[in-house]
Amino acid sequence: MEIKAATVKKLRDATGAGMMDCKKALVAAEGDFALAEKHLKEMGLAAVAKRADRATENGRIFTKITPKKAVLLELTCETDFVSGNEDFAKLGEDMIDVIIEKNYTSINEELELMVKNLIAVIKENMTVKNVLVFDLADNDFATTYIHGAGEKGVLVEFKADKAEAFENEEIKEFCHDCALHVAAFTPTYLKPSEIPQADIDELTGIFTKQAQGMGKPEKIIPNIVKGMLNKNNAQVCFLQQAFVKDDKMSVEAKMKQVAKAAGFTLEITGFQMFSVGA
Repeated sequence: MEIKAATVKKLRDATGAGMMDCKKALVAAEGDFALAEKHLKEMGLAAVAKRADRATENGRIFTKITPKKAVLLELTCETDFVSGNEDFAKLGEDMIDVIIEKNYTSINEELELMVKNLIAVIKENMTVKNVLVFDLADNDFATTYIHGAGEKGVLVEFKADKAEAFENEEIKEFCHDCALHVAAFTPTYLKPSEIPQADIDELTGIFTKQAQGMGKPEKIIPNIVKGMLNKNNAQVCFLQQAFVKDDKMSVEAKMKQVAKAAGFTLEITGFQMFSVGA
């Protein structure tokens, strides 16, 4: 039967499939557009399954902040060519909009289907790898930092005693610098209390043996170990790290200084960094 070129083009626009694939699908469906579209989608998704084991070590981090939510999303793909593709960028942005609109807090079937639909068009494996959502109350604030073309993304959440604190320029600058700090120093924990007890016990044992090997009096060994644990905290805990723009002060000390000068109280309540390929 005759298949008009305009119909083939319409099907291609609707599915993103190649012209010859569209024509074959229309012929097989005897001109039924909906049936041909379904056939192409089925074929596309079947191709997705074949590509599912390909490594997705490239990609991009996306972020969006609204008055009530802050979202960080990691979308991966096989090549840097695709990570710079406009359709790939639009997919990440659309996924964040869906997450916000539907109050999603984790990866689910709808988000995975959105990825599969683009795989069917681009013919390259992709994965929605990580999603983080911060719910923001009236006195909360979030800031983000995206490094380069999206290879690394940071989200930091703050709380103040008054919402107007985040209208203060010095506080806003500090919040932005905190996002830069996380990208630069990659802390593991927010504060020492978040370090698992098993890790503390292991480090205590290691540091105790090291201190005993120094030939110091036994009675001062606990103080030496305590100092070693504090030094470790200053390396892995965000609040205890030396601030990125003033290494003579910890992040926590700088935060208190900035907040006091502005007449408010301020705290960092959470942070996250996604790094493509990590």
